[in-house]
Amino acid sequence: MIENQFDKLLNIKTTGEQKGFMTSIHYHRYEPTPYSALETFFNEYNMSSHDHIVDFGCGKGRLNFYLHHHFKASVVGVEMNETFYMEALKNKQSYLNNYRNRGDRITFNYLLAEEYDISPNENKFYFFNPFTVQIFMTVIKNIMISFEKHPREIDVILYYPSEDYIFFLENQTTFELVKEVNLLENNPNERFLVYRLKN
Repeated sequence: MIENQFDKLLNIKTTGEQKGFMTSIHYHRYEPTPYSALETFFNEYNMSSHDHIVDFGCGKGRLNFYLHHHFKASVVGVEMNETFYMEALKNKQSYLNNYRNRGDRITFNYLLAEEYDISPNENKFYFFNPFTVQIFMTVIKNIMISFEKHPREIDVILYYPSEDYIFFLENQTTFELVKEVNLLENNPNERFLVYRLKN
């Protein structure tokens, strides 16, 4: 029920069955982060209007609109599936019908995650297992190159994190785990992890 209520509040459509299959074995089936999970996490994790967030595998844009609505943050969605990308653009139009004059802070890109050019002001990156660890490694490498050119505090936020993602971050990068938010006691995978790269 909460899913439909939030969609109605934001004037978007992100619920229902997610159709479409990925053309590559490296990309996983899209599934939006539950609103209830977002509510729990962002009660414990601070975000502000100064933050610039990139959601890799954004689908129809749920996280983007949620963060923009609650924190006035700048949000970028990166999506490789054209159908979901077009739905995200439709959702943006609907959202802006209710929340005018904010369109410049919401952007969607139709391209592969590993081809996305990290901007110097982007400081938070969100992943809900959108692809295999091979692509994740490339994206993280792009983030670290951006960090070297433009030092700043960077957070990587993982929802329902895969063991491969965790192992890579903890053993092959300088990211450090700074926060863990567990959602269900009987399911250790149902959690958020935040890894930080400090300036």
